[in-house]
Amino acid sequence: MEEVFVAMKLASSFAIVGIFSWILYVYGNMWLKIQRVRMKLQKQGIKGPPPSFLHGNLPDMQRIQAQASNIAKASNFNHSNVDQILAHDYTASLFPYFEHWRKQYGLLYTYSTGMKQHLYVNQPELVRELNQCITLDLGKPTYITNKLAPLLGNGILRANGLSWAHQRKLVSAEFFMDKVKGMVGLMIESAQPLLTKWEQISEGQGGGTAEVKVDADLRELSADVISRVCFGHSYSMGKEVFSKLRTMQKAMSKQGGFLFAATGFGDILNFLSKKQNEISSLEREIESLIWKLVEERKRECAEEISSSSSEKDLMQLLLESTMSDQSLGKDFSKSFIVDNCKNIYFAGHETTAVAISWCLMLLALYPEWQTRVRVEVAQLCPNGIPDADTLPLFKTLTMVIQEVLRLYPPAAFVSREAYEDIQIGDLNVPKGVCLWTLIPTIHRDYEVWGPDANEFKPERFSEGVSKACKFPQAYVPFGAGNRLCLGKNFAMVQLKVVLALIISKFSFSLSPGYRHSPAYRMIVEPGHGVHILIQKI
Repeated sequence: MEEVFVAMKLASSFAIVGIFSWILYVYGNMWLKIQRVRMKLQKQGIKGPPPSFLHGNLPDMQRIQAQASNIAKASNFNHSNVDQILAHDYTASLFPYFEHWRKQYGLLYTYSTGMKQHLYVNQPELVRELNQCITLDLGKPTYITNKLAPLLGNGILRANGLSWAHQRKLVSAEFFMDKVKGMVGLMIESAQPLLTKWEQISEGQGGGTAEVKVDADLRELSADVISRVCFGHSYSMGKEVFSKLRTMQKAMSKQGGFLFAATGFGDILNFLSKKQNEISSLEREIESLIWKLVEERKRECAEEISSSSSEKDLMQLLLESTMSDQSLGKDFSKSFIVDNCKNIYFAGHETTAVAISWCLMLLALYPEWQTRVRVEVAQLCPNGIPDADTLPLFKTLTMVIQEVLRLYPPAAFVSREAYEDIQIGDLNVPKGVCLWTLIPTIHRDYEVWGPDANEFKPERFSEGVSKACKFPQAYVPFGAGNRLCLGKNFAMVQLKVVLALIISKFSFSLSPGYRHSPAYRMIVEPGHGVHILIQKI
C-alpha cells in the first residue's frame, strides 16, 4: 500500500513538474516572443487593445460579439426596408470587434489571438503597397490554412511559396480570357435548365408572379459550369462532391475559429470532437469521389489522343503535369490532382453563385436598373442570348456587377502572413505577423467612396474602377496583389452571361418573405437565401 502511495506521489510530482515546465516554455519561448513583436509594432506608432496572457484579445472579441448579438436582437431590425438593407453595416454585426477597435485606433492597429499577432490594415495607401508586394515571403496565414486542410488539401488556395507559384502557373492557364471566351457556349447551355424551371414555375401561376428562392438553383448552375469547363463532365456526375463540400463548409463554419489562432488546447479539443470526426469522414469521402472522376477522365483522355491543346480542360492539364514530372511520387501526384480539384470545385462555383444571388437581390430592389440592363441586353442581343463578342459591350451590366461586388463582396478579407521580416511601404512587419484587410469596410469607406458609400449607385463605375473612387486600389472584390483571384475573368464572364439570360426572360422584385441577413460562412452569403418574385416577360 505504501508503495502505491509513493508511486502516486511521484506521478503527481512529475505532472506538476511537467505543467510548470510547459508554463515556463510558453512564457519564455512564446509569450515573450510575441511581446517583442508587439513592441516592434508599437515603436512604429501602432496601437491596439492590450492582450491577456495566453488568450490575447480573444476574450474581448467574444465579449464584443455577444454584445453585438444582443443589440441586434433588441433592435428588431426591419429587414424589408430598402434604405436600411443597403445602409445596414453588416461588418458591424459579423465582425463587431474590428469595427469597435477601428473607432478606437483608426485604420491601422494591432491585436492578438492566442499566440498570434495581427495587423488590421485598412489604410488605402498601405492596401496599395500590400497589393504591389510580390515577394513569396508574404502568403496565406498558416494557422488558417492548417484549419482549411480538410476542405482544400494542399491545393492552390492553401499553398504558399514555391509550391503556390508552381500551382498558380499551371492552373491560371485555364482562366486566361481567350480560354474563358470559349466557355460562353457551355455557360449558356448550363443555364437552360434553370431558365426552363423558372418558366414552368411562372406558367404554373398562369403567367403571373411566382416566388423562387434562387440560391440552390444558382449554386447548381454554377457547379454545372465549373464541372463542364474544368473537368469535362456535367454537374450530375460531380453532384455528390459538391454536396459534401457544402456540408463540410457548413460544419467548419460552425466550428468557428478561422479568424483566431489556436492557443494549443482548442486544437486538441477540436480533434477529439464529434464535429472533427465528421469533417475527417467527409474529407475521405470527397477525395474518393474525386479520384473516381479522375480515373474516368484518364480513360477518356486515352481515347482522345488526337485532341488539341486548346481543347484540353483543367483535369487534363493536371494529369499531364503530374505524368510529365517523373520525380513526383504516385501518392504526391494523386494528392496534387485531388487537392486542386477540391479547390476549383469549391472556389469556382460557390463564390460565383453567391455573387449572382446578391446581384438579383439588388436588381430586384432597384427596378430602374433592372430595366436599363434589360434594354441594353435587348439592343446588343436581339435574341436574348449573349456571345463572347457582345459581353465586353455590356457597359450598364458591368457597372451593376461592379457595384454589387463593392457592397457585397463574397470574400470578406485579404489576409497575409509575413514569413520573414518585410517592408510594406513605410511599415516594418516582423516575421509571423498576420495582416488583415476587411474588404466590406474599405468598400464602404466614406473617405474613399464619398458620402454616398452606402448607396447603390452603379453609375460611379461609368468610367471604370480608376475613376470610381478616390483610391482605386481600395476596390478589391477579387483580392489583391500577386494572389489576385485567378478565376476573376471566369467569374465576371459567368456573371454577365447568367444575368443577361435571366433579365431577358424575367422581370422580378424582392419577395416580402426576404430576410436581409448577410452571414459569414467562409464567404459572405445571404443568411436566409434570396427570395424573389418572378414574372415571365
